[in-house]
Amino acid sequence: MSKDITDEMVQGQIDLALMEDIGPGDITTLACIAKETVPAEIIAKSSGVLAGLSVAAAVFQKLDKKVTIITNKNDGDSFSPGDKILSMNGNSQAILTGERTALNFLGHLSGVASLTAKFVEQVKGTKAKILDTRKTIPGMRFLDKYAVTCGGGENHRFGLYDMVLIKDNHITAAGSITNAIKKVKEYAARDDFQDRFYLTSDELEIEVEIETVEQLKEAIKAGAERLLLDNQSIEQLAELVKTARELKENILLEASGNVNLDNVAAIAKTGVDLISIGSLTHSAPTSDFSLNIIEK
Repeated sequence: MSKDITDEMVQGQIDLALMEDIGPGDITTLACIAKETVPAEIIAKSSGVLAGLSVAAAVFQKLDKKVTIITNKNDGDSFSPGDKILSMNGNSQAILTGERTALNFLGHLSGVASLTAKFVEQVKGTKAKILDTRKTIPGMRFLDKYAVTCGGGENHRFGLYDMVLIKDNHITAAGSITNAIKKVKEYAARDDFQDRFYLTSDELEIEVEIETVEQLKEAIKAGAERLLLDNQSIEQLAELVKTARELKENILLEASGNVNLDNVAAIAKTGVDLISIGSLTHSAPTSDFSLNIIEK
């Protein structure tokens, strides 16, 4: 996915959020606030890791291009209560009308980054990398996944179009893991595949979800490059990792399912390469920020 398309999607998300909040107009601000140039600032009320600063700034500049903004921190920086995140100067009506939308983006995305950073800290000293999933807020996929990287995590596939993940229902429909992988490779070899997905068959990564040692052996034999070890106990994970490494030393192993801050370190120590965590994006607590107009 190109940067231009990504930028267009983010701008569309900002437009949608503003339309949702403002509708035909901000009655309270239009009635009570004179249109004048005022200074304002966004202050942190909680601690965490910052993400979404440019998105918050873009909200105000959508409402008034003349709003000037100075950022005091960058995405990926830590923040504490009382920290000044950004300062701005501009149309009072635009600033107050955009306040909630900007803070919603900043709070949600910083919450994702902050939770990700906690998981990353827990697996320090191991080779495991923390990944997100597709369990994102609809329409917020790119921003949610961007926030994960601000917290030190990495991105799993962005959608259904950039990687293969063969799960239990695919296996059932295809008849077996071997058949499913064979069908994927045949599909990727079609003349129109690269034109549609912008991937060559060699670039297409195939991951298979497995639950048992027998499935693991079949997947490796059939040519899987990556295995998803889902909903396994620590003991089961350790055994699957051991078996997989004996059969194919360099295969990528991903653990997932019921991962939390209490057990992620133990999961990492089993020797998996990747740990994917849906809660990074679907259950991250929102970081708290406030916007204040500065009295002249």
